[in-house]
Amino acid sequence: MTTTTQTYIQHIQAMYPELTITSAYFNEMGQNNDVLIVNDAYVFRFPKYTAGIEQLKMETSILRTVRPYLSLPIPAPIYLSFAEEAPGRVFAGYPLLEGEPFTREAFQAASRQNAVPTVATQLAQFLHELHQLPVSSLLPELISDDFDMAKQLTELYEQIASKLFPAMREQAKRDVAERFEAYLADPAHFDFQPCLTHGDFGTGNILYSPAKQRITGIIDFGGSGVGDPAYDLAGLCASYGEAFLQHFNPVYPQLEQVMTRMRFYRSTFALEEALFGLTNDDETAYLAGMRDYL
Repeated sequence: MTTTTQTYIQHIQAMYPELTITSAYFNEMGQNNDVLIVNDAYVFRFPKYTAGIEQLKMETSILRTVRPYLSLPIPAPIYLSFAEEAPGRVFAGYPLLEGEPFTREAFQAASRQNAVPTVATQLAQFLHELHQLPVSSLLPELISDDFDMAKQLTELYEQIASKLFPAMREQAKRDVAERFEAYLADPAHFDFQPCLTHGDFGTGNILYSPAKQRITGIIDFGGSGVGDPAYDLAGLCASYGEAFLQHFNPVYPQLEQVMTRMRFYRSTFALEEALFGLTNDDETAYLAGMRDYL
């Protein structure tokens, strides 16, 4: 057992002495959280950075509020520590959900078993439920008067231009510039009703049971907030391909309205990963994001 693991266990037991810990190991070293599996029954997430503490607080509030309205299981935080707001001491713990990440390999296996239509219907229903929630009454703290997707994307473009363009080949720079400038110039791309989004709706956060051939849960709402519903669909599209979304009708009736926006968001994911890598000194993330632009 590593020193870090022992330190985390000490923090958990200081807050919850009644919890007997017989085993603990890191499940993954996430971008923003250390994830500890305790007793093969609970997931504890410890934010790595100060900014992640407020994010975890908000995520906990969102999870507790929206859980009754969703048809798929999501984390139910029962162990919380926010008294000492410092990375390594703040945590949230919840019962481990059934299933394994619905990776591309798992998706291909599901395709061979003809399980994709069922899985797609489950995910379409979940997103429809999530995107239709009345945020203003359920989570008024998420509502902001200055929500401006055009401004957010303009700022993203400026960051890409200043931080990533210097390393890009010339044609890649021109392609990115043309794509962003054309998108930002069309007001129709910003004519949508903001809603509650998951924010990272892809392979790592969708759980699947190969035995049951069904989705068994959705995890990691750390990026959840008010935004464009097309962003969640872009996560699915990047994970399983656009053809997967053909199964969403009629469960997700807004699909056709979001396709153009979805395709644009999908095109930004690699660049966002590269920016994350640059900001957090994560060379692996930077190189993965820049792979097609160098």
